[in-house]
Amino acid sequence: MENRSQKMVEDEKEERKEKVKKEEEEEELSVERIFENKEVPSWRKQLTLRAFTVSFVLSVMFCFIVMKLNLTTGIIPSLNVSAGLLGFFFVKTWTKVIANSGLLIHPFTRQENTVIQTCVVASSGIAFSGGFGSYLFGMSERVAQQSEHSKDVLDYKNPTLGWMIGFLFVVSFLGLFSVVPLRKIMIIDFKLTYPSGTATAHLINSFHTPEGAKLAKKQVRQLGKFFSFSFLWGFFQWFFTAGEDCGFSNFPTFGLKAYEYKFFFDFSATYVGVGMICPHIINVSVLVGGIISWGIMWPLIENRKGNWYPADISPNSLQGLQDWSLASTYGKLAIFTIGAWAGSSNGGILAGLAACGVMMNIVSTASDLMQDFKTGYLTLASPRSMFVSQVMGTAMGCVISPCVFWIFYKAFPDLGFPTSEYPAPFATVYYNMAKLGVEAAILINLIRDCLGKKRSWFIPLPMAMAIPFYLGSYFAIDMCVGSLILYIWQKINKAKADAFGPAVASGLICGDGIWTLPSSVLALAGVKPPICMKFVSRATNSRVDKFLGS
Repeated sequence: MENRSQKMVEDEKEERKEKVKKEEEEEELSVERIFENKEVPSWRKQLTLRAFTVSFVLSVMFCFIVMKLNLTTGIIPSLNVSAGLLGFFFVKTWTKVIANSGLLIHPFTRQENTVIQTCVVASSGIAFSGGFGSYLFGMSERVAQQSEHSKDVLDYKNPTLGWMIGFLFVVSFLGLFSVVPLRKIMIIDFKLTYPSGTATAHLINSFHTPEGAKLAKKQVRQLGKFFSFSFLWGFFQWFFTAGEDCGFSNFPTFGLKAYEYKFFFDFSATYVGVGMICPHIINVSVLVGGIISWGIMWPLIENRKGNWYPADISPNSLQGLQDWSLASTYGKLAIFTIGAWAGSSNGGILAGLAACGVMMNIVSTASDLMQDFKTGYLTLASPRSMFVSQVMGTAMGCVISPCVFWIFYKAFPDLGFPTSEYPAPFATVYYNMAKLGVEAAILINLIRDCLGKKRSWFIPLPMAMAIPFYLGSYFAIDMCVGSLILYIWQKINKAKADAFGPAVASGLICGDGIWTLPSSVLALAGVKPPICMKFVSRATNSRVDKFLGS
């Protein structure tokens, strides 16, 4: 009897799967019927000058955004939607202006839109996989000085523009050629989902329908509005940051004691936007990690100073293993393997970090290309044009990303130190790679798997929890504010929240991210903000008043 009921349950599950699959196929067919009267351009016509011009402009902008996130939290949200939306807006505006003058030869197609998205994501992806906030900067003297290794060996290599560009050109193309033969098997034969690629394809397809074009215009309007707000807010904040720990980003939201343990809202539009894009479970997990580390563990550890550890030891020596993506996980395996093989006396640290770079670039570029192949498959973009676009984007990224990083590196002399505006936390972690904390993460993941999908939703993610152990909870609070905004918006009007949420989030991220360009230029030119707005305790304020009065 039990076997029979079990068989019935399994049959019902199979029926549901078949039904969902059929609905998805029908949806794809219904989308294609909209475009059945439109000719699919040849792969060469999909690769236009305007597409690569727009791709270059967006690549520069996105590289600044990714670099800022790299050097602060290390959390990089998916920018595929933003790339597709902004690509549509710029080229649509371009073609509209030319059409009015009667000089338009080729109309803007969804295939060309896919090429732009692929090129931009490939280019900005190098800003992440290039290791500017992790393995590549981890080779530098600044990071080596913060490690106990620096007492024994001089195992570092400072970044210079020439060798960074050369290194990236050598390692970034390996993943592209390795994954091309797998396209037919993974996408056409196995029909694997590739969620990001599928979602981006549906988005691009919808843009090029009459109704979708109207919605896209509204989304761009929202993006532009919040882009302007975010940029101007960053500009306004700059005036109050004339000294260390000055400005709105150091506002003790929950009191000075909480601020001391990094619990405060730092008014960052970027992190609020990231919080709106990331799933709620990630934002909550980051906050839980912050509470466990800076709310419970660090205060307890501080009380054991001189007992558990020397009283004069650097706080950085107390910092555990963090992770965020599978690409970096494979990179860490390369660090352990190659580093151990070479040995510390034979440049094992640099060899391990360089091997990490090779592995991360192979995995990241291969992964991005497979997602883009899926997007191209669903938008009828040619695999050839997709591959060429990926190659062009990768080449752009190999030049743009090092140049952007070089601006940060020269503009902020304290970049990479814990007290810096850009601490590059993962660079230190990669340099001091250890196995600490892995067992605990495995146990939590095992519990999540055993509880099933519904119950596991209430178990935080170990990877997300690990990040605040190094940085503190300030950005977690920002992200949770973004998550809360989206949650309330969805409760009030789910349709509008789903339609405009990504655009608002992208605007907040892009505006604040782009502000880093003029702020870096001002720093390089030696222009200092005019005001220092600092928050002190009442007792400290009384002493200052007394000193000034005397």
